[in-house]
Amino acid sequence: MRGGGGESKATPSAAASTDCFSCSGRSRKMRGVSLALPLALLVAFCAAAAPQLVGAARGDNSLRIIQNDIIETINKHPNAGWTAGHNPYFANYTITQFKHILGVKPTPPALLAGVPTKSYSRSMKLPTEFDARSQWSGCSTIGTILDQGHCGSCWAFGAVECLQDRFCIHLNMNISLSVNDLLACCGFLCGSGCNGGYPISAWRYFRRKGVVTDECDPYFDQVGCKHPGCEPAYRTPKCEKKCKVQNEVWKEQKHFSVDAYRVHSNPHDIMAEVYTNGPVEVAFTVYEDFAHYKSGVYKHITGGVMGGHAVKLIGWGTSDAGEDYWLLANQWNRGWGDDGYFKIIRGKNECGIEEDVVAGMPSTKNMARNYDDAFGTAIL
Repeated sequence: MRGGGGESKATPSAAASTDCFSCSGRSRKMRGVSLALPLALLVAFCAAAAPQLVGAARGDNSLRIIQNDIIETINKHPNAGWTAGHNPYFANYTITQFKHILGVKPTPPALLAGVPTKSYSRSMKLPTEFDARSQWSGCSTIGTILDQGHCGSCWAFGAVECLQDRFCIHLNMNISLSVNDLLACCGFLCGSGCNGGYPISAWRYFRRKGVVTDECDPYFDQVGCKHPGCEPAYRTPKCEKKCKVQNEVWKEQKHFSVDAYRVHSNPHDIMAEVYTNGPVEVAFTVYEDFAHYKSGVYKHITGGVMGGHAVKLIGWGTSDAGEDYWLLANQWNRGWGDDGYFKIIRGKNECGIEEDVVAGMPSTKNMARNYDDAFGTAIL
């Protein structure tokens, strides 16, 4: 994700300023007749020519993120390729609250220094359709849709989800790892906790410090409050380094990655990485219309930039209409999108989806059990 934005599409606000200029230009060209027109009529002419802007473009962040005019625009668009609707997950969210949960910060170049980038031979044969859920059907975590609550912790969720999937794929371990450990204990090296972070730094944390199980340090507490995303304060939890379960020792619950790397932005390389090693974490730019996604192959149609978001990419395919897509799992529970999943057009770097792909391999470090080569390529 480049500077919080992916592709260089014009936002409604930019379009508005262009139309305003055109409108004023038309009024200048009409000087010969404008004196004969009532001022009110001339104002009405300009107002009719200007686009009707949605909430963020109007600068009103107190509006609800779910807006009927966006739904109508998408569903009437002849080339949208996807369906919009009212997602229950965001029923009470304002634009400000929606922006807050988009927690991917623009990655400082210094953080990428020394990070290797993986690519694959173009001769590698790949299937036309792929779904990690069916490829590794014994790994239940791949198909689990999580809930980040009101915290801007997507950068942490995407990383933890992919690492636990890879522990199952390569080491035959079905485990749930702790988002809370990463969120609370990585500190400024990963960003600002619930106020956003850097996906590549999450993977570096796995390599250096490891991450405990979710049982040891759960993201949700036991009293019905979404921890750490409780409203109205979006506080990052404190790093306690202490298991919530009796008789569990923090250091003994740590699970590590061997490495942290980027994947080359070519679709073939991304597909090859997922096909070979499992799901990857991707970051992309979110626009207003994305909050309304229900089904189909998403592409940005309308609305302003909201922020950066990280999710888990689990596969690919081609729609009945012939559009190549990526298949991804979001962490906005199943009350959003297609039961928590979404598809986005593949091969066009839509919203920057192909330019910030990160991952790592699971390690047997700190694990009592000895794994033989049958369980994968991960090493100490």
